[in-house]
Amino acid sequence: MAHGGAGGGGAVRSVRPVRLGPRSVAALVLVSAIGLVAICWPLFADADSAVTTHAADAPWLFAALLPLLIAVVVATIADRGMDAKAVAMLGVLAAVGAALRPLGAGTAGLEPMFFLMVLSGRVLGPGFGFVLGAVTMFASALLTGGVGPWMPTQMLAMGWFTMGAGLLPGPDRLRGRAELLMLSAYGFLAAFAYGTVTNLYGWVTVGGGEGQTGGDSGGVFFSPGAPAHENLVRFLAYVLATSLGWDLGRAALTVVLTLTVGGTLLRALRRATRRANFEAQVTFGAPEGPSPGEAPHRTYVTYEPE
Repeated sequence: MAHGGAGGGGAVRSVRPVRLGPRSVAALVLVSAIGLVAICWPLFADADSAVTTHAADAPWLFAALLPLLIAVVVATIADRGMDAKAVAMLGVLAAVGAALRPLGAGTAGLEPMFFLMVLSGRVLGPGFGFVLGAVTMFASALLTGGVGPWMPTQMLAMGWFTMGAGLLPGPDRLRGRAELLMLSAYGFLAAFAYGTVTNLYGWVTVGGGEGQTGGDSGGVFFSPGAPAHENLVRFLAYVLATSLGWDLGRAALTVVLTLTVGGTLLRALRRATRRANFEAQVTFGAPEGPSPGEAPHRTYVTYEPE
């Protein structure tokens, strides 16, 4: 016989296909630290250093990042378990996100996939969210022909974007309009943060020529060897001049979709995780005493949530 876990009153505890453990946290920290160094080192490199441009090293970053992302998955499996149901949900959501990305490509930054990543990260948690964001960006790049040296930065930024939604407070208590407003605010700000991270790659690779030709007269492009604060001012000017409108469109669409259809999608995702019963563990034990007419060796199966 199968027995369900005891229910109780109060807030409903969120059921997540992946819960972070020590190995998962260590792998995520390692991926994030290497990614930050790989993205930000041009700001602190000397003018004659070979690392003042990403053009040559981006393929190496790509080669290093993918095994680390795989390590996140392996660490998660070793820590808490990631069964076939979780892998199937990862595949479905990544496919949907990859299919949504081309719908707004090239149109004022309107990218509906970001709203899906916010809600998925919220329901499924930060560990699952990081892997989902990176895998979705990789799949969408294959779908749209966007594979290039910029892709590792996009994968990492999307992983952070989705993971951040899973780290928001109140996953077990906050519901309704308040939750949607919080997710909308996060999506708005995180959309700009995503654009800032990915713009840093383009700013270094596209604009590096100004500094190399001796231009130091207050332009917006990267100047190798310039003090970090001067390059940060240049970068801010670059973002305002080139991509602010694009990032604003992405942020606005994320807010609109979250407020209009976010509630329905959140309920659907939560219903799917409950039905998948990710955290159920099967334990076998004999009953305290046989029932009338029952064989004494009969085995009971009990499902106990962690």
